[in-house]
Amino acid sequence: MSSEFGKKLRVSVFGESHGPGIGVVVNGFPAGESVDPSELNRFLARRAPGNSSLTTARKEADLPEFLSGIRENVLTGSPFAAIIRNTNQRFGDYKGFEDTPRPSHADYTAAVKWNGAADMRGGGHFSGRLTAPICIAGGIALQILARRGIFVGAHLSNVGGIADDPFPPHPTPELLRSIAEKEFPVIDSAKGSTMQEVIRNAAADGDSVGAAIECAAIGTPAGLGDPMFDGVESLLSAALFGVPGVKGVSFGSGFDCVNMRGSEHNDPFVIENGTVQTASNHSGGIQGGITNGMPIVFQIAMKPTASIAKKQQTVSLSGMSETEIAIHGRHDPCIAIRAVPVVEAVTALCILDLTLGK
Repeated sequence: MSSEFGKKLRVSVFGESHGPGIGVVVNGFPAGESVDPSELNRFLARRAPGNSSLTTARKEADLPEFLSGIRENVLTGSPFAAIIRNTNQRFGDYKGFEDTPRPSHADYTAAVKWNGAADMRGGGHFSGRLTAPICIAGGIALQILARRGIFVGAHLSNVGGIADDPFPPHPTPELLRSIAEKEFPVIDSAKGSTMQEVIRNAAADGDSVGAAIECAAIGTPAGLGDPMFDGVESLLSAALFGVPGVKGVSFGSGFDCVNMRGSEHNDPFVIENGTVQTASNHSGGIQGGITNGMPIVFQIAMKPTASIAKKQQTVSLSGMSETEIAIHGRHDPCIAIRAVPVVEAVTALCILDLTLGK
């Protein structure tokens, strides 16, 4: 099983949702970089469960224990390792799913691949809980990038068909910071209130909703990345699809480009403040797999939470017969809310990796 990504900066995640703990190992963090623990904990709290009526009721402090690679809040250059202890498991909520796999979960595919040996309680290693250690590494990467003038931020761009305002052509660090400080991460708070109503209605109906997240990285220099398989889009997409629930990634104008002509989609070059820029950003800051100095902008699509209270059709693997299940327990009616900082974390790690390799 490979749960790692990166080249110069190699990130590996381990653990299961209901095991003793989850953690991350990072090889390649630059030595001498300081880490602000308070800032890191604030970032982790944005992803942590149990902090909102719109998310799972599972309560976990998600405070990291640093095992190696950091001393007196300074990275040492040796492999960095951190762990988060799981403290609030309810094993009974997942009893029986080894025989009656949950629709759109990895229960069946994991059973086929590992002959029933995988620990799938709470989703096991496939769980969104595994994004917590990614946020430890990503939160540190965000601090390192900020000192280099690179800032990453994201917001819920669409929830259940309700669209937030898009990022402006040149997002500022202040805008990204203001969104991160909101309990519900949107640009337009009024539209955010409507989104929350959609989520609550779905939850009351025993259901869930899908969503989209828009992410921007500003201050990225031109010249990062390579053609084809080592292009910035390729590397970011590969890492982002490792986040549970992600079903699509698009850069710049994305799929809207199919309705455009070349004269509309092309980004004209201009000179602004003595630097080469583009008048538009349909490319999302990337051309030929290489950054052009404009903001990197992309959207990801996240599926509705698969764990819903409504009855669903499944099968009994032992009896090879069709049956029904209703999933109980503590689940997010919209997984994208807590995925916003996860997208920021993965993006920061990928961009830091690219800058180290330049």
